[in-house]
Amino acid sequence: MTENATPVGRVQLVDDFDCKRSWLVDSYDDVRDALAARQLSRRPPVVDEYIRRFRRLVGNAFTPRRVERLRPAVHRITDELLDRMEREAEVDLVEAFALPLPLVVVCDLFGLPEKDRPQLQEWFAPEAVQSSRERRSEESEEGARYFAELVARRRSTVRADLTEDEQPDLVDALLAARDEQGGMTDEEVVQTLSLLLIAGHENVVNLMASGMLALFRHPDQLRLLRERPELIPAAVEELLRYTSPLQRSAFRYVGEEVEIGGVAIPATDRVSVRIATANRDPERFERPDQLDILRAENGHLAFGHGIHFCLGAPLARLEGQIVFDSLLRRFPDIALACAPEELEWRPFNGFIQGLVALPVRLRGAAGPAPQSRGTGTHSTRS
Repeated sequence: MTENATPVGRVQLVDDFDCKRSWLVDSYDDVRDALAARQLSRRPPVVDEYIRRFRRLVGNAFTPRRVERLRPAVHRITDELLDRMEREAEVDLVEAFALPLPLVVVCDLFGLPEKDRPQLQEWFAPEAVQSSRERRSEESEEGARYFAELVARRRSTVRADLTEDEQPDLVDALLAARDEQGGMTDEEVVQTLSLLLIAGHENVVNLMASGMLALFRHPDQLRLLRERPELIPAAVEELLRYTSPLQRSAFRYVGEEVEIGGVAIPATDRVSVRIATANRDPERFERPDQLDILRAENGHLAFGHGIHFCLGAPLARLEGQIVFDSLLRRFPDIALACAPEELEWRPFNGFIQGLVALPVRLRGAAGPAPQSRGTGTHSTRS
């Protein structure tokens, strides 16, 4: 049951299964304020300072510079997948492209061997994350054991004379990360790797699949992007706003009373923000339900904001820009191969919603598509 807590209904009070009072925040300004509020934490307040230190250590290792060094690898992986697709007239874009690409990219980021990728796909792919609780538990334990063994091996070989940013991959960088209180434990590194693999995989899969569907449903925007590929960076930002791969945040604990949208929310309550709703707020965005790749000042909240800003945002942006650029260059006549209403969506878990499949025709009546024009020159916007 939901009841309005303010006359405009910007903050809503909902009944929760554990009897804690939980609040949903909807409007753009209120969501932005909530994400920036230091009174809110992803964990109970007692461990809040630990979590903030943990984010600093991960941020020192997972730098924009490290992400930028992945650019050639992302281009290579993208072109390899497109080469395989080029043999077909019609493919499922989710299975053939959107699912494998971010997994391979993250494996490169971690320095993981190619032979381990099928198993990692089974453990951490979106369909595994949304499987039954019993199966999820088993896969989580197996994935944790894999990373625990990896970290134990790497701990003895990591070079202490290199800074975090100089380490060859993110695993070694996390093991080398230090601050005035020391470094990360093996268990913390394992948890970080698992989280980055899940988040870095699922969000990018949904950006690619839902983003292409949005372009198919807005043919004027798709045509404009084909004609003006220099708009790719802006288009990725608009697709992030329009599709909101993460629909709603996890609940955050209120460490001390905080005011959001004119409502005083007391300590020990919990707050969740509806990112998808904020990204369609008509008070912030003109024609919010319209996809517009020429939209100016697109300050979407798809990656969060402030102290709750996603550490993986630079990588997601890099992948999105390269993917949409390369896909439309290689297959300029790509089109949806079914009616939109025939598409199947994975069960919505309250946070993320994604397509099961996206069947596409790769070529029109004009014949074979032109070859890819290489790596492109679009820079990452962070």
